[in-house]
Parts: sequence; C-alpha cells; structure tokens
Amino acid sequence: MKNAAQFWNGQAEKYAKKPIANMQAYNATLDRTRSYLAKDQYVLEVGCGTGATALQLCDSVQEYVGSDISSGMIRIASETAFARGARNVAFKTAGVGDIVGTTNSFDAVLGFNLLHLLPRLDEDLRSIASVLKPGGLFISKTFCHLGPAAPLKYRLMKVVLPVMQLLGLAPFVQFQNEAELKQRVAAQGFDILETRHFGTDVSVPFIVARKVS
Repeated sequence: MKNAAQFWNGQAEKYAKKPIANMQAYNATLDRTRSYLAKDQYVLEVGCGTGATALQLCDSVQEYVGSDISSGMIRIASETAFARGARNVAFKTAGVGDIVGTTNSFDAVLGFNLLHLLPRLDEDLRSIASVLKPGGLFISKTFCHLGPAAPLKYRLMKVVLPVMQLLGLAPFVQFQNEAELKQRVAAQGFDILETRHFGTDVSVPFIVARKVS
C-alpha cells in the first residue's frame, strides 16, 4: 500500500477538479464556521487539500495557514491563492504532527473531511491541542460510521476497502461513530460546544470544541 502522502499526491489533480457533492451543506458549514472566527485571529487548517475551503474562509481572519501532507495538493492551493490575490493565506506541506512546536499560536484549528483518515488520531488531536491558545477552538467535520444503521454503500465499504488499500487505490479510513469521536476529542482537553449535521447526511457531524486550558 502507498503511504498517505503518495496516495494523495496521485489524487491531487483529480481532487482539484472534483465538484462539491452537496453545495448546500458545504455553504452551511462555511457559514457556521465563519460565525466562530474573527478578523484578528490566526487560524490553521490541517488537511487543507487543494485549499478550496481555506480560500473561502481566509477573508474572515487576520492570518490563515493551510497544511496538508500532500505536496501536490499544496502546490495547487498555493497557485490558486496567488492567482486570486489572496495575501493573508499561506500553504505548507506538513502532517498534523508536524505542527507541534508552535505552541499556543493559533486561535482556531480547522479540520474538514480529515479525522477519519488519520491512523494516529489521538496523537494528532494532542498535536492540535498543543498549538491552540487557551480557550482556542477546534472545528471539524468528518465521516463517522453509523454501524448497522449505515447506508448499504458504507457497510460494503468496510468489506471492499482493505482490498483497495492493498492495491494502493484507497487511503486508511477510521471507522468510528460520532460518540466515539467526541470522546476522543474530549480526552485531549476539549469541551464540546456544538454538534450539528448539515443536510440529510448524519454520518458527517460538524463539531466545535474549545481547549479547556
């Protein structure tokens, strides 16, 4: 199986051209996220991909940093930001764990469609907590498995995915439910402030958590 960076580098061009599946839910996510941001804030987005969300949100804050393990994704994000004249956003190739060392620098950390792709989720959540200021926010939205209530395509995914991963055709995927995810976030020193679902897909919860100290 390819490592994660290799896999997503191979997907970068196709990913950049892929349309958003549910634009209404995506816009609702952006609007709700903006409601937690402020013009004087320093914000980090982990797993930013090709920067589409970063470029939607960067005008809401003072400085915005987008990071991703895929250099291919970051190249596209940087080129797009330059073409659009976005001056307060910077992109860098880095995994979630690589951000440790800038302790207490960020007012908010964002992670969208990411947490279910992290094989060392608890360690990465600790890294996120370590770079947030006291009282800083972690805002995420990611896939959670619904168990027996999941649509058939998701139940089949658990069967087919290991084969696809062996062939290098799929990344690692974490199968956990919403309650388990929130417990893991809370275990790293966060209070859950809000959980909601946009649209009809309840398998992708939007979660806002505040660093306790």
